[in-house]
Amino acid sequence: MRRPRHPLLVPALVLILLAAAIASLMLGTVAIAPQRILAVLSGGGDAVARTIILDLRLPRTILSLVVGAMLGLSGATLQGYLRNPLAEPSVLGLSNAAALGAVCALYFGLSQLHPIMLPLLAILAALAAVGALFLLSGTAESPLTLILAGIAVATLAGAGISLALNLSPNPFAAMEIMSWLMGSLENRSSAHLWVAIPCVAIGAALLLSDGRTLDALTLGEEGAQALGVDLGRARWRLMLGIAIGVGGAVAVSGAIGFVGLIVPHLLRPLTDRSPSAVLLPSLLGGAILLTLADIGVRLIPTTSELKLGVVTALLGVPFFLFHLMRARRLW
Repeated sequence: MRRPRHPLLVPALVLILLAAAIASLMLGTVAIAPQRILAVLSGGGDAVARTIILDLRLPRTILSLVVGAMLGLSGATLQGYLRNPLAEPSVLGLSNAAALGAVCALYFGLSQLHPIMLPLLAILAALAAVGALFLLSGTAESPLTLILAGIAVATLAGAGISLALNLSPNPFAAMEIMSWLMGSLENRSSAHLWVAIPCVAIGAALLLSDGRTLDALTLGEEGAQALGVDLGRARWRLMLGIAIGVGGAVAVSGAIGFVGLIVPHLLRPLTDRSPSAVLLPSLLGGAILLTLADIGVRLIPTTSELKLGVVTALLGVPFFLFHLMRARRLW
């Protein structure tokens, strides 16, 4: 059994995650001292601090941790399964499909009927994308077939989103859709937690259970089958895990890119580079990265809060390209 190159990696990530969560509760338009936060979390504290912490910052902090963890884990899983260092949920069209489901809820006004409608349609659209992937790829177990099918699904979902924007009945509906597509955790409440946490928990459990399969796939499909891996069942678990987890995450946060792409690259050199060794660190790293990015959008002085998806893309893409140029021979 291989040991990670840095055995303190996971404990260090856990400590950084706790520090990021505390900072997320402390920092914002109004800074709150740690003792006031502790008083609120222990059931006391003044009314102003209780309102800010319990109604605004605590749900937002938990969501940033949960959504970031799911995006980081799904990116690491897909990079291992597809053996493609550029893989992330959007490669298979699942993020685009979840976004299309949410856009439909906004376009047809279903999100106004009940708050559960938007996440429900996002998850259903992601599951429908899984069905389309299996229909297009047939019984083939090659990752290349899945990638080609994912391109078709992503293109179709992107066309649907563009059509909704083009045919939106008024400018305000188009602005609402565009605002959601840019991604944000602003004004999220505890109701969103009940949507995201169960979905991400189920999705993460399915993905973390495939570590042995991902390691076996480094030998190729035939080598994995020779080791007794059922590639058909593994693909079902992977697709369902990403559809449920990413669908639930995208439903509450909007479209946020870059996290699932860059986090595994940052952490892979600190492990033994086997796919299974990257899964848990990527889960923790994704949570840390998105939480720190969310703190950043709150602290940047602007007239209106920047969208989280825009900031992560602007900061992440150049760094990813730089890191990729340095590490391309190590993959």
